[in-house]
Amino acid sequence: MSSNRRPPVSFVLATHNRRAIVVKTLERLAGCGLDQRDYEIIVVDNASDDGTPDAVASRSDVLITFRRNAGSCAKAYGIERAAGRYIVFLDDDSYPRPGSIARMIHRFEDDPLLGAAGFTVHLPDGRQEGSALPGVFVGCGVGFRSEALKAVGGLDHSFFMQAEEYDLSFRLVGAGWRVGVFDDLHVDHLKTDCARKSARTTYYDIRNNLRIIARYLPSPYRRVYRKDWLQRYGWLAQRDGHTRSFRQGTRTGRLRGLLERWTYHKHRLSTSVLEHFFRWEYVGRRMADVRASGARRIVLADLGKNIYAYYRAARDADITVLAVGDDRFCGPGRRYRGVPVLSVEDALGLDPDAVIVGNSSAVHGTDTYNRLLRRVSQPVHHWFAPTDHLPGEEIGSPSPAHLADDRCVPEAVAP
Repeated sequence: MSSNRRPPVSFVLATHNRRAIVVKTLERLAGCGLDQRDYEIIVVDNASDDGTPDAVASRSDVLITFRRNAGSCAKAYGIERAAGRYIVFLDDDSYPRPGSIARMIHRFEDDPLLGAAGFTVHLPDGRQEGSALPGVFVGCGVGFRSEALKAVGGLDHSFFMQAEEYDLSFRLVGAGWRVGVFDDLHVDHLKTDCARKSARTTYYDIRNNLRIIARYLPSPYRRVYRKDWLQRYGWLAQRDGHTRSFRQGTRTGRLRGLLERWTYHKHRLSTSVLEHFFRWEYVGRRMADVRASGARRIVLADLGKNIYAYYRAARDADITVLAVGDDRFCGPGRRYRGVPVLSVEDALGLDPDAVIVGNSSAVHGTDTYNRLLRRVSQPVHHWFAPTDHLPGEEIGSPSPAHLADDRCVPEAVAP
């Protein structure tokens, strides 16, 4: 690449002690479909001691090395060196499928307000990886308009790992940029979920999610989601044996949240931006349609990260929620805002009039929907089917009725 020529695309990734994996990823970038002159590769090495810097030096245009591990958010330092009009975040084990980068560029050229274009993320076993909220991309495959990314301050490296995608998505949309997740952009991610979730992940999950709430959610939603997410991540920590890390992360997240509640007071999300991510009004309208169809008693399937939207909508529609059915979270005496959290089998045994997928993640919710279709005779409603989506567009099934087609999609895995 000529030193005086600005490439259209800058690939930015961070790595730590995964020499063979990152070398293979860099080799695969040659098959992205662009001429080699039209992209640059920026690698941020997080204090690797396995020879990674030497191995990637000749395979990258810019190599940034640190003496400490700055986590996945070390990509923030790569942004500062990126020359491309568009910046693509990858993990050290993810790579775009041929043609996706060219289509991404066309997306940006067609929409001058598009700030970020999220990719559909594919795992080796056929499942997909997706965010818990609509309008939030997955960090292992997303392209940015360089102008937009830098205008909002780039990636916040203080997150280290976990929830940084929410922080960046919220800032972009809050600043007036569009964030979309597109089904014609594809990235393969070699991530496996067979390993036990680490205590470090548990720590950063709750720490950073509490910071997100403090930074961006106005009252009364700050209190609502802080309660919900503390409960949800606490149950996950119990399942994984990481209660101590959860408590440490909660303590740190609360302290940092107190400071960031003030320093980020100008970044509080507006009503329209909140609706883009949490979809309270949208879910409320769909729940009213369920009520109009004659349903009075329902089960919510999945204790999704945005379960409050469904709980509130049912309450407002005067619909009784018999239970939340979720095999991951069920346990003796567990309740969500007074509603028992049961196994899916026990919840369905209460004979509801309808089952609502209580998960606003298109990927995860559709997985639950497909499994429920094989188990129940009642109507199953899922309102966040995979689709291209941007702010202002209604996300979900094309009609308020339950999805009628019996199609199957790959199972989902949380990021």
